[in-house]
Amino acid sequence: MISDAKILHVDLTNETHTVEVLPADIYRYYPGGSALGMYLLLQDGAPGADPMSPQNQLIFSVSPLTGIPISGQSRMTVTTKSPLTGTAGDSQVGGFIPAHLKANGYDSVVFHGRSERPVYLYIDKENVQIKDATPVWGKITGEAEAWIQNDLGDSKVESSIIGPAGELGVPYSSIIHMRSRANGRNGVGAVMGSKNLKALVVKRQSPVRPADPEGLKVLTGNVKERMEANAAIVDTALNGTAGVVDFHADEGFLPSYNWTRGTMEGMDQIRGTTLTSTVLAKRDTCFGCAIRCKGVVDIPGKADPEYGGPEYETISTFGSYCGNADLADICEANQLCNMYGLDTISCGATIAFAMECFEKELLTLKDTDGISLTFGNGKAFAPLIKKIAYKEKGIGELLAQGSARAAELIGGEALNFVMACKRQEIPAHMVQMKPNLAINYAVNNFGADHQSSEHDPALMAPEDSNDWIWSNQLADFEKVEHYGVLDKNKAKFALETQKYYSMMDSLCLCQFVWGPAWQLYGPDDLIRFCRFGTGWETSIAELQEIGERRINMMRLYNAREGFGREHDVLPDRMFLPIPDGPNAGVGITKEAFEAALDDYYMLAGWDPKTGIPTEKTKKRLGLDWIL
Repeated sequence: MISDAKILHVDLTNETHTVEVLPADIYRYYPGGSALGMYLLLQDGAPGADPMSPQNQLIFSVSPLTGIPISGQSRMTVTTKSPLTGTAGDSQVGGFIPAHLKANGYDSVVFHGRSERPVYLYIDKENVQIKDATPVWGKITGEAEAWIQNDLGDSKVESSIIGPAGELGVPYSSIIHMRSRANGRNGVGAVMGSKNLKALVVKRQSPVRPADPEGLKVLTGNVKERMEANAAIVDTALNGTAGVVDFHADEGFLPSYNWTRGTMEGMDQIRGTTLTSTVLAKRDTCFGCAIRCKGVVDIPGKADPEYGGPEYETISTFGSYCGNADLADICEANQLCNMYGLDTISCGATIAFAMECFEKELLTLKDTDGISLTFGNGKAFAPLIKKIAYKEKGIGELLAQGSARAAELIGGEALNFVMACKRQEIPAHMVQMKPNLAINYAVNNFGADHQSSEHDPALMAPEDSNDWIWSNQLADFEKVEHYGVLDKNKAKFALETQKYYSMMDSLCLCQFVWGPAWQLYGPDDLIRFCRFGTGWETSIAELQEIGERRINMMRLYNAREGFGREHDVLPDRMFLPIPDGPNAGVGITKEAFEAALDDYYMLAGWDPKTGIPTEKTKKRLGLDWIL
């Protein structure tokens, strides 16, 4: 069964720490990750707090399953009030620090207040120290990691670190782990910087022991056969998420030229298969994971293997979004974002926005400090990313605010070029071809997010495929034969798979292992993992409710901060049909979107006028304590 949770509270203002024990019956309701993070944020977060003020909390959370040796469990969520969106926000990261934070005995670390000096937190079980980081303040992430290892005399500690962008409060700055993994979205790095906190550092410990080692051994014993039998997993192990570029390029929904097209000239040069065959040095992995989906590239003078390699979203935002077919420039941009601590999605999308402004003569060479921001000019990335990270006066300071705020300052037609929801730049999945994401981009509590629900192709899969079978373990869905369909069935699909993905973010599970359409392990396997890993006897219904509870906690937090249905909107450009490629003419209408939104609210138990959970829904989920 689930045991009590151990919460480490760190008061940075007074440089003290305390430990809270959260009873198991409460922890089962909010079992880690974003669910636990939201529970703690709602308990302590001051209504109306400035995200960059000492009153905002920064919460790192793992789960009861973290660190148990099986693929796809080593993930950690950071929860806070986002400086980019003003909403509740969270962001996940993989790697090794999640497993070792759990092995040190902590389920969550909550940072309160603000230190008067730069510091980092070091955890070695009960030995918790707030240490001086003044000498490393201002350093890029790799240099900071090396300095911390030297300061501690331990080259194997695991660190989550901010770069200069986080220190200077760029609202889409990230927290970097292993120089190549990121808590990327929602500006969590900026909140960390506002607290004068350079890093969270944990000592490596012996792995967590499962409750039933023999049962877990049976579950994991055929992982090689499972991988070989699954085409999606085989491709992920070979090409990583970069392989998604190939699928989207072939189908003609690779967002290009700031979302004005679905294809790009030269897009074969940025395919995942091209990356694998030309610049891939090796594949890396997270703690305990057999898939090894993390690509590492090596391009002398452009991209150091120490900083990993670009994922699908990065290839798209710095590639097709910007009309750029130079893979080396994309890899360099990825490295620079990891060095400075920037979200590659928001950074690349904001640059694409600026390129359209430049092409339409809303920005001039004088405005851009002499950088030619024409579509296709990947050579602009390196100087521009540095200017953004350091908020350099001029174009750097402007674009460091994100595309939505930059458009407000530029004014006029620039407002039409912003591809963001709730000020969060949109990931590289076109809603014309994946209409379910139109709903999720709009209703997701911190803006557009491609990892908050399953994608539409699962409803187009053969009925004997795992995609179809496992998705239908969540609810009964009607089969869809083609793209561009947005109706009540899609609203139901959006909600039910959103609950499942929300549950994965609560249990800190990787979607590429546990997601219903990736199928290394399915819902039934997850029930067994809970039993073998922790002794927790659960069900799909309980797990779905955990996911639903987390969604509603975020929604209620946002309602407190002034958000409602009027913020569940999409850019007008998303209601234009795809103009080119093999699926030219496919799209969705605004009327169909609004009708599906009504259906979603009804199914979710939210007031259709306000978009806020009803009292009945709050009571059903045990959330009537939230005012």
